This record gives sequence, structure tokens and C-alpha cells, in this order.
Amino acid sequence: QVQLAESGGGLVQAGDSLRLSCTASGSTFSRFVVGWFRQTPGKEREFVAAIRWSDSSTYYGDSVKGRFTIARDDANNTVFLQMNSLKPEDTAVYYCAGPARPIFGITATREYAYWGQGTQVTVSS
Repeated sequence: QVQLAESGGGLVQAGDSLRLSCTASGSTFSRFVVGWFRQTPGKEREFVAAIRWSDSSTYYGDSVKGRFTIARDDANNTVFLQMNSLKPEDTAVYYCAGPARPIFGITATREYAYWGQGTQVTVSS
């Protein structure tokens, strides 16, 4: 009933920027929180950023603070992840996610019920 779709990934060089988009569809979607996570083979899915709709609070993982910014476009049901000063260690599949209910554990993957298909970001050195 709720679908999320990421786009904007690609191949860039270290120091470059990318903007990822997450677009939501479905008649019953509620934007309590939208989060971004990333994953590489053999590693746990890592929290990147999130935005809470109730108060517009934003949250960032330690590894991306100061470089990534999360924002939203309410009219188009879209959340953006602006990624600047990209590093090779940022290489991963990036997923957007949303919960089916209000949540407290914003950084925990288990709190999210809906996930997009992922978009690949590759940063070369």
C-alpha cells in the first residue's frame, strides 16, 4: 500500500556531490519519519539520516555529519539527501525507509516497515 522509490545514485569521484531522492506513493502513506540507510556487502545496514515530520527534527549518523543534509518537498512527497564531499567509504546502496506508526528509535532499522529498492552510490578515489 506504501511504496518508496529512490533515485539519484551514480558513479562520482571523491569530493563530488550527489543528491538522492525518495518519492513516496500510496493512498495511505503517513510521513511520521523518513530515514536514509546504506549498506555494503558483509556489513550491517547503517543509519545515515532521518527527518521527523512532527517538529522537522533532523538526525545524522556520525560518519556523515557536516557533509550530508536531509530535506523534504511536501508537495511532491519527496525527501532528498544532499551528499557533499563524498568519500570512497560512502560507497553503498542507499535506501529510504518509513515506519507504519510513530516511532522513537529513529536510527534503528527494525523500526521501519517500508523500504525502497535502493540506489547505488559509488565514489572513486
